[in-house]
Parts: sequence; structure tokens; C-alpha cells
Amino acid sequence: MGFSVSGSAAILLVAFFVAFGTFYSAASNSMEAVNDARSAAQDDLLAQQNTAINLTDVTVAYNLTGNRLYYVNATVENTGATGLSVGDTDFMVDGALQTAFLDRAVGGDSSTDIWATGERLTANMTVPNQPDRLKVISGPGIADTEVGLSG
Repeated sequence: MGFSVSGSAAILLVAFFVAFGTFYSAASNSMEAVNDARSAAQDDLLAQQNTAINLTDVTVAYNLTGNRLYYVNATVENTGATGLSVGDTDFMVDGALQTAFLDRAVGGDSSTDIWATGERLTANMTVPNQPDRLKVISGPGIADTEVGLSG
């Protein structure tokens, strides 16, 4: 046994340590990413369980200003345990996402984005056709729907 066998064993030993170090850091980073994703999913689930909204009133009026549009006024109450964001709350009329509102206000204040527990959010919007269905979706994904709108 000469130097070549000892040198080869040393090279293999160093290669094993380098390979193990690379594998360990990759596995550790992957497990950390999986644990972070599980924690975020649990936080989202907890937020969904603590969120509840109630679509209390929807009124529809036609041609109020002579522009042949339907005016939809919706009132939604936050009945859950968590505060919500007005900006993260979506309104869908007959499956179409509403992006332009005449007014959105929480308790009469249209400048706030905070929709606290027990407060009512009112939204006024116009649509070109007679609406039949209004769906309100909160930020955590909880929704309430009113079907059979008339006006």
C-alpha cells in the first residue's frame, strides 16, 4: 500500500464530507420551507375560522340619474372575530368582479380600510344589466351570497 491508496482514500473522504455537507444544507432548507408553508397554512385556516360576514341588505334601483344603469346598494356586517380590510373585500355581481364603486364605507367613513368586528360595510355600485346575484368575498375567503335581486 503506497501513497496512491492513502491519497485516494483521503480524496474520497473529503469528497464524502463535501457531498454530505451539500446534501444536509439542501435538506435542511427544504424542511424549513415546508415548515414555513405549513405554519402559513395554519394561520390562514385560523383566520378563516374566525371570519364571518353576513350580507344583511341588498337593494337595486334602476335609472336613478337617467343613465339607464342599475344601482346596487349592499350592506354587509362583519360578524366574525377578526377585523377585515375593505380593500381585500370583493363584490361580484352576476359573476363579474366589481372594481369601480360609487362609494364604499364602514359605518359611514369612506376613508378607512379597517372593517372591525360588528361594523357594517356599505357598497354602492352600478351595473348595466338587471342583476340577479350578488356575492361578497372577504380577504380570508369567506363569502356570502344573495340570489334573486330585484329592482
